[in-house]
Amino acid sequence: MARPDGYRYLKTHEWARLDGEHCWIGISDHAVGHLSDLVFLDLPECGQDIMQNEPFGEIESVKAVSDLYAPMTGEVVERNDRLIEELDMLKRDPWNDAWMLKVRMEKPSEFENLLEDGSYQRMIDSEDH
Repeated sequence: MARPDGYRYLKTHEWARLDGEHCWIGISDHAVGHLSDLVFLDLPECGQDIMQNEPFGEIESVKAVSDLYAPMTGEVVERNDRLIEELDMLKRDPWNDAWMLKVRMEKPSEFENLLEDGSYQRMIDSEDH
């Protein structure tokens, strides 16, 4: 599955996509593939603040529980409750329907600190070897 343009990444495989004063957050197809059989997702409530590079939730597979790290700092204005109920959405399309949070950004310049697609791909390639 090709990654769409305009996304940036943390080394922990979370993505961010800017939309005006907001940022959409999710996890990459690479992360989904490594997690395999997903059983639980814990996301913050609307109104909560998240900070770049700090845990904001957890995703659990039959193998392990993994922290989810915030690619951007801001206030959660929307969360994808449908995804919590239908974790298989992540396998079908982790980029659009399976977004996790919509955040009102506090520091839009943080986006520049995230990995661009080419750098993210090189990191994945080095992990897989």
